[in-house]
Amino acid sequence: MTRPRSNFRRIRANRAAIAAGILLLLSAAARAHAQDSPRSKDLSLKLMCVCGCNQILGQCNHIGCSYSHEMLRELDERVARSEPDDLTLQAFVQEYGPTVLAEPPAKGFNRAAWLMPVVVPMFSLYLVWEVVRRWRRRGAIAAASARKVSPELLARAQRESGAEAPGDSHE
Repeated sequence: MTRPRSNFRRIRANRAAIAAGILLLLSAAARAHAQDSPRSKDLSLKLMCVCGCNQILGQCNHIGCSYSHEMLRELDERVARSEPDDLTLQAFVQEYGPTVLAEPPAKGFNRAAWLMPVVVPMFSLYLVWEVVRRWRRRGAIAAASARKVSPELLARAQRESGAEAPGDSHE
């Protein structure tokens, strides 16, 4: 009678192994499906690979990069669990630091870093335009005042310099 019981245990163990195998296949299929999802691809374009190649995570072609494969696997698992995008990105920031984000959040100094390349050249152009405008105005004023020399001052300057005044000839 001990034989039928051992067969029963063996059948039960086989069923458990088959169930575990099916669960493993289903979880692998869910991960494979997550890799194909547009959401996973979109999120991978918002993250940087941390291996030092300075490439977007979804486009890292660094040969032998262990970071990108691990990060993509973690990203796929989070997408498969239907975590919100913000929570997923925040988890990556907590694990790898703020440099993992391809586009830093627009707040504080980051906002200034985004605005400076636009604002500084525009302000510089305005400043150059204003300086040139003032120089021109100052030059026009100087030219206008140079024309208004009185004939008496002109005659005095010529006398003092020793030059003859027009129309004064000593013949």
